[in-house]
Amino acid sequence: MPEYLAPGVYVEETSFRARSIEGVSTSTSGFAGPARKGPTNGTPALVTSFAEFIRLFGGLGDLDLTGTDETTNYLAHSVRAYFNEGGARLYVARVFSGTPASATAQAEVIPNANADLRARFTARFPGSGGNGTITAQEVLTPATVGAMRRAPVGSMVRLNQTAASAARVVGTLPPPFSLPDGTTLTLQIDGGPDVTLTFLGRNAEAGATAELDPTTTFLEANSTLTVTLGGQVQTLTLPTDGPLTPLEVVDHLNRQIRGGYARLSGADDAAPAGRLILGTDARGTQALIEVSANPQLKLDAQTVDNAADPANNNVGDLGEVTLGDLQALLGANANASVEDSKLVISHPVPGAGHTLEVTAVSSSALGLDAPTVEPGADGTPGETWWVKQADSTWSNGSDTLPLPADAASQFQQLPGGSSFVTLTVITQDADGQERSYEGLGLDRSHPRYLGSVLTPTPTTLSEQMERLYAFEAGTSVSVFALRAALASGPFALTGGTDGSAPGAAQYDDALDRLGGVEDISIIAAPGSSAYASAQAVRLSLISAAEKRRAYRVAVLDTPRGLGPQDAMDVRAQLDSTKAALYYPWVVVANPLARPDAADVPREIALPPSAFVCGIYARSDIERGVFKAPANEVVRGALRFEQDINFAQQETLNPQGINCLRFFPGRGYRVWGARTISSDPEWKYVNVRRYFNFLERSIDEGTQWAVFEPNGERLWANIRETIGSFLENQWRTGAFLGTEPRQAFFVRCDRTTMDQNDLDNGRLVCLIGVAVVKPAEFVIFRVGQKTADART
Repeated sequence: MPEYLAPGVYVEETSFRARSIEGVSTSTSGFAGPARKGPTNGTPALVTSFAEFIRLFGGLGDLDLTGTDETTNYLAHSVRAYFNEGGARLYVARVFSGTPASATAQAEVIPNANADLRARFTARFPGSGGNGTITAQEVLTPATVGAMRRAPVGSMVRLNQTAASAARVVGTLPPPFSLPDGTTLTLQIDGGPDVTLTFLGRNAEAGATAELDPTTTFLEANSTLTVTLGGQVQTLTLPTDGPLTPLEVVDHLNRQIRGGYARLSGADDAAPAGRLILGTDARGTQALIEVSANPQLKLDAQTVDNAADPANNNVGDLGEVTLGDLQALLGANANASVEDSKLVISHPVPGAGHTLEVTAVSSSALGLDAPTVEPGADGTPGETWWVKQADSTWSNGSDTLPLPADAASQFQQLPGGSSFVTLTVITQDADGQERSYEGLGLDRSHPRYLGSVLTPTPTTLSEQMERLYAFEAGTSVSVFALRAALASGPFALTGGTDGSAPGAAQYDDALDRLGGVEDISIIAAPGSSAYASAQAVRLSLISAAEKRRAYRVAVLDTPRGLGPQDAMDVRAQLDSTKAALYYPWVVVANPLARPDAADVPREIALPPSAFVCGIYARSDIERGVFKAPANEVVRGALRFEQDINFAQQETLNPQGINCLRFFPGRGYRVWGARTISSDPEWKYVNVRRYFNFLERSIDEGTQWAVFEPNGERLWANIRETIGSFLENQWRTGAFLGTEPRQAFFVRCDRTTMDQNDLDNGRLVCLIGVAVVKPAEFVIFRVGQKTADART
């Protein structure tokens, strides 16, 4: 109740009419089948034209499926037929059998066994449709000083600057390195005092407070020890079936512990001998161990973190000393990098006036010898490439310069001026579908970085569906190496395959995904009858149509090349009120045929389900769902695989097999509209589909009634709402009767509900409709009569 607490005039809105019900769409279809490309999971894609299907799932080209001789791309041909027959909205769920990763096309831009040093293009989805080409074109635009100042971080500019080289030393190995504790590397820079780097890293160890009993058992039943190494919690168990010596305890712990070890303290330890010590394999600041308390093992709860001991640990792990660890120790004295899988240490400033030399190294594991030196050089003018850094400086990989106040004072301009460098990437799949991406950057910090635009994991649904290719580059791939590698294109992607012949499990997965789309009212799996799992897929289609609140029908195919008796054998295995079976296959002109391709057939046989789904949609739009989708022309048919005559249809029609027939002067038509139900009440397809339409429309149009007060006012509103909707249906010709009361009734009152229903929150509405059945048998009775003499 509204509240009236202060004197005044209150104007309120109210409604004096029943809510209306809007009829739902019945022409949206869902197809499942193999394709040349496209997603194999997630939400099915909505396509509204055949061109859109080609963009997302590939063209009409044949499939190469292992385990079968069938190569026809039935799904693509069927989608084409669906739209040609009048379909307008179609959801497609791709079926794929096999391992997607091994069936995905790829091309190496920078090949390397180390993923951190590799760059490549990959197709995001498996399939032969991904075996295309990718071209990366450099685009140069003028770069003024003002534009360089405003350019986003990660921008690349090409300048004509003296390309001096820095003095450097080159090793024989790439990082990471495994080094002994205390390894030293001594450098002499510009002839000055030696700079010595010392690599320090120790195991993190937790020790017991007392030594273990060396002679007798000390363990109780179910003795365990909890240890955390590298963030991983491990529970170690010791047996209790006999006495354990300290060495046996250590042995049992070492058999179970991962990333660490157990030992007994000895003479070299600060603690007295015989105490249990647990340690990490890692040696350095990354070493961390946490041990729970265990009185039997003389252990207190303790945490040892080497990051808190910088005096003895200055690298993450001496077992894997990274390039970053080395650069941190070098500081501003020198730069560390990797070239051709070798460690390079270079002077921070290029030019012949600077020197750098290795004067001593204590371990060969660094791949450096002493003395080692390569002098710098002043260089000659030429093209250089610079990338903008986060602090607004520009770097060429070894040198860093601030943005010049006057470009002419620090940079010798190229002819026509300095230039920003961006990429235009052009992708073309195996079906010739081309897409271009402009204004891409090469550096990871660029707002349109190549690897971000062509990401393996797009965030929006449209990007997930339409961006077939992805780019991946390892973390150690430099922007300059990437620019040079991309310039060597185009790149041909290979390795994409269509997998194996799909089975019932793969179709079940696709149908489950279609089941999540409520708009779909017609489902089919065109071409599934060509595979060994045909019968199982037909049953899966029926199951998908009969799920609760599905409001859909399944359109089924007979296998190709069957005779009438074989078709009846297929029908005998099926029974459903929500499925219809069509026979035979439709022969159409092959759109892939060319005058110069003698090995490509001029005609091709396709399953009838796609044509029929399009005819369903066409009939719904032109006449209404209550009209039987039969006596309709199959527009794309050159002929039918079997020429069904009247006598054969007399046998097939009563069995619920809907025939496609040719009539001279009237063309190729669908000549059947029955379900495969043994229940005579649901004999006709249009009756089944029309009830789906009514049920779903009423379902969606009365959701407002949930949780309303369950009384006379609500019941009257329900009766008026549904009654108005059904009267409108009667006026369109969907019901029998010369007046509404003969066509339908709606009851929602005390006669449809008892007190138990009301107490349990149930509103029961009884609806009866007299649906128009199709005139399947048109009978004209003609007889003789005697002429009246008076006339």
